[in-house]
Amino acid sequence: MYYRTFTGFTIMVLFLCTTFLTANASSSVANKLANSMIEGKVLETMDSGGYTYAQVETKEGAVWAAIPKATITKGQDISLKPGALMENFPSKTLNRTFDAIIFSGGINGASAANPHATIQPVAKANGGNSSFADALKAESKGAGPMAGGANLGAAATTSGSSGAVVPSANIKVEKAEGGQTIAELFANPKDFNNKTVKVRGNVVKVSKMIMGKNWLHLQDGTGDASKNTHDLVVTTMSEPTKDSVVIVEGVLHTAKDFGFGYFYDVIVEDATIK
Repeated sequence: MYYRTFTGFTIMVLFLCTTFLTANASSSVANKLANSMIEGKVLETMDSGGYTYAQVETKEGAVWAAIPKATITKGQDISLKPGALMENFPSKTLNRTFDAIIFSGGINGASAANPHATIQPVAKANGGNSSFADALKAESKGAGPMAGGANLGAAATTSGSSGAVVPSANIKVEKAEGGQTIAELFANPKDFNNKTVKVRGNVVKVSKMIMGKNWLHLQDGTGDASKNTHDLVVTTMSEPTKDSVVIVEGVLHTAKDFGFGYFYDVIVEDATIK
């Protein structure tokens, strides 16, 4: 009797450990492929909620991706556009939660003649075609406030990165020692691309846990508000308070496209906050 009980307990522990390790492996692969081309063989695919899910076996391992509804088949070799990583994403229509999934812009090289292979424009207030953003919002409806899908769904209905720029505030912050001003980063972005930068600024907006990170808007009084070069977007796991003055250090990237209309000429990612 004790043997059977112990054996059952052992099997349960092994099952939980295997599930945990599989989830971690999935997240690891997705993190490596986020914002990169997803190339490989389709292991599984399904349509739901206005778009297509596909599990793709890549050189890095298997990863789940979602694209605007398209026709793909199991066993097909496919190349998907870079996209945004979502962790613990709850799919309402599939009644399941993905440990990690990448929302891709669609099939790489798809022609304009196939509208289902690319992101549809956001629907107008007076009607029109449904959009990938609308489908994503519906898919994540009812998710908890910390669920990335709920936040991304809300973000997808805005006018994109240009609409997220915070208006210029009456701010004057001293430049960080050995660092850069926001104006300098926008003036010479290629000089700083893929390099660590250091900026002191005032936190004018905080958006928590979107795509698994906190998104900050910094201003230091430099830059040109008419050209939107006064407002720097920073992603971080730290949680500074709005209106606080902080020093951020992170890697600057240029021409970063997260899809869903969110394109950044300049963005600082995975920053530490002091």
